[in-house]
Amino acid sequence: MAEKLDWIRRFLGTLFGFVLFGIVGVLFKIVLHRYAKNYPHNDLATQLQGRQIVGKTWRFFVNYLKWAGILEVKYHGFERLGREGQLVLANHPSLLDVVLIFSQEPRFNCIVKKDLLDNPSMSSPIRACGFIPNTESEELLEQSHQILQNQVLLLFPEGTRTDWDGVVKLHRGAVSIGLRSAKVITPIVIKMHPLNFKKGQPWYKIPSKKICYELTVGEDIDPQQWLAEKPLPIASRRLNDYLENYFNTYSKD
Repeated sequence: MAEKLDWIRRFLGTLFGFVLFGIVGVLFKIVLHRYAKNYPHNDLATQLQGRQIVGKTWRFFVNYLKWAGILEVKYHGFERLGREGQLVLANHPSLLDVVLIFSQEPRFNCIVKKDLLDNPSMSSPIRACGFIPNTESEELLEQSHQILQNQVLLLFPEGTRTDWDGVVKLHRGAVSIGLRSAKVITPIVIKMHPLNFKKGQPWYKIPSKKICYELTVGEDIDPQQWLAEKPLPIASRRLNDYLENYFNTYSKD
């Protein structure tokens, strides 16, 4: 009986969470208008102000999810994030990953899926924060290079959420950006149990118990060490293989 009541409580909490996120997305259109109106030409100072607002709002949302018993979150090493020229690469097991990271450290710029610019809950935050759409083009490489001159950049190198089998498969473009432009590359390993909020999963398919997240910042990677005596294509392939193995090793329980 207690387990059934707990499931009902988390079901209702999840339902209200999705409604709340949608309402906040609508309110963002008003609150963030002055920060988003000049996108993609809003200046860095305006972007940073917008990121602070989005980060605080998403922190409130994460605190609601914790209060409602839907999830718990542990952060490790986040004090080492936020440095200029830092490319942060994270695995992507669930829908909430960017919200969890950004609620804790809002200084990031971020590469996001193009279609999120049409998402009513995400469009205003993306524009206000100055996030850049993933066009998979030379222009994206140049934009990333410019951002890494004076900002920290967050990227999910899988390109989409990890499948149910938990196998992390990286696109080499993220590593290429790091080797070309970053002063340092820093991984974030996201572990969650049980799995939930997967791509294509209905919101009401909630697990039998509370979700436990653990986000751990890994050791810095020096791009110059990987480029030493190796041409870029070889260094990129080797570093991509290294990171793929790293995420597959440490993202499992």
